[in-house]
Amino acid sequence: MANRFDYKGGAHDTWLAQVEEDILLPDLPIIDAHHHLWVRDSAPYLLREFAADVNSGHRVIGSVFAECHAMYRQSEPETMRPVGEMEFVAGIAAMSDAGSFDTTGVCRAAVGQADLLLGDAVEPVLTALHEASGGRFRGVRASICWDDSEALHRAAPFARYLSHPEVQKSLRVLQRLGGSLDCWLYHPQISELIDVADAFPDLTIILNHSGTPILGGPYRDRLEEVQAQWHKDMQDIAQRENVYLKLGALPAKFGGTNKAQGLPPSSDEVAAAWSPWITPTIEWFGAQRCMFESNFPVHKNWVSYPVLWNAFKKIAAAASADEQHWLFAGTAREAYRMDIALQNPDKRA
Repeated sequence: MANRFDYKGGAHDTWLAQVEEDILLPDLPIIDAHHHLWVRDSAPYLLREFAADVNSGHRVIGSVFAECHAMYRQSEPETMRPVGEMEFVAGIAAMSDAGSFDTTGVCRAAVGQADLLLGDAVEPVLTALHEASGGRFRGVRASICWDDSEALHRAAPFARYLSHPEVQKSLRVLQRLGGSLDCWLYHPQISELIDVADAFPDLTIILNHSGTPILGGPYRDRLEEVQAQWHKDMQDIAQRENVYLKLGALPAKFGGTNKAQGLPPSSDEVAAAWSPWITPTIEWFGAQRCMFESNFPVHKNWVSYPVLWNAFKKIAAAASADEQHWLFAGTAREAYRMDIALQNPDKRA
């Protein structure tokens, strides 16, 4: 099946190119384990836009919404404002389940935002998030990226955020309530998450974006050093059985013919750039604790949805059929406790 699409690069669609690829393994069920929906700079990426991507050839049967500061309440105390995002998710999910834009399963599960510095007082926030989501809320996503260099984006208010006593109290509440912790951090911080996995063995932890190896800023031209530290810490955290891993959202450093021609990358070029970071982690964690993610619309700035999933399928080509089942759908369904069938080919997100 050939798929032709318009690739729109950048947040404001500053350039347009056309690429064509056949869809690989079009019947393989996919649960997109990580995507966002939002309106930013007056540019919407909502159900209509997401549907256009997921209906572009691959068999996407469900998705996990990841918090992105979308649709926060404006008239609430600051700690309760993220509840609006889960209300938004519930509405999107209801539209999808009704078949809007030829979708089902969009936002079947979601991770939201809560201020973990609240300590024990985080419990009513978690309860409100769950209720607002219509039962789709699965846990908190902590974006805690931090580096000593001010040249890099800092998402946490301070270094070693996860070790703060009040954050530890919040994690204890989250564990008691049966919620999960999604975490986005930089590769030098993986050891901090290892400490959390050890301290909270009953807490499901989902490490985002392949552990985010930093290849720019102060780490530019230090590839061997970054790889060595990332390899060591990723193998270490893989020994913690309560930790899952999302595969994808890696640095968009693509080479090859398409780049030379001013075109977005092909799936071969994405696979070549990302395989060294993804293939070993599947071996370390095992397929049953790894799941592929699109991170759309963020990565839409560099690669199209059909090409991205073609690249993932090429990276996983040597895996068995059972391993591919886990990588593309089974692990996400299990980690996020999703009530979604994998066998009906008519169901797609």
